[in-house]
Amino acid sequence: MKKQGTGLPENLDRKFENILDRDRTMAKSVSMAVVKPKPLGVWDVMIPIIFILNFMKLKQTREIFIQNFMFTKELALDAARNIIKKGRTRESELAQIEDKTKSILDADTDGIYSEEIRRSQMEEIDLLIDHYCKLFKTDGVDYSSLVINTYQDRRGYTAFFSKLKDTEKEVSNAAKRVLGEKADTAALSKIEAATERVRKAEVERIFGPKLK
Repeated sequence: MKKQGTGLPENLDRKFENILDRDRTMAKSVSMAVVKPKPLGVWDVMIPIIFILNFMKLKQTREIFIQNFMFTKELALDAARNIIKKGRTRESELAQIEDKTKSILDADTDGIYSEEIRRSQMEEIDLLIDHYCKLFKTDGVDYSSLVINTYQDRRGYTAFFSKLKDTEKEVSNAAKRVLGEKADTAALSKIEAATERVRKAEVERIFGPKLK
């Protein structure tokens, strides 16, 4: 549905916030599964400030993880909103993201963020822009309605997640090639497994359990 006389989908800003909230909730769920608290030590029990400091460190670690997980998603979501709301072209939005990620690459003095990683992220962002634009253009406001009206059934939404998984895998593979022996492959496997579980639960939440 569009606002009369504007050509814009209704409630676009509300859609933006709902999509962002849902993506961040999913990122938080993955972080909870991957970043586990350490067992309480004797000093945690005897000296409350130590427990508080450890708890804050855990929260900070999870928040950093969420920001990392959301990096490409937020760039793509902002671009999709600009395309739909401000009439900007897809090419101009991708060019701006290219410039931003190149600036990050140029500022990296540790050799961690490489051109290969950046190119893989751009592929992911390209896919996500399509996804978010579809959600913005469809009827509905709450996230579940947007997904149902866009993808129609669990097969369509699962197919999108499958493509997203492939692009994210390319980013991870690029990172492993850059880091070599320094790459924490065990952590990457945990992240991938947790992400898969969270997304499967998301599909079931919206479309119901898969019939056997």
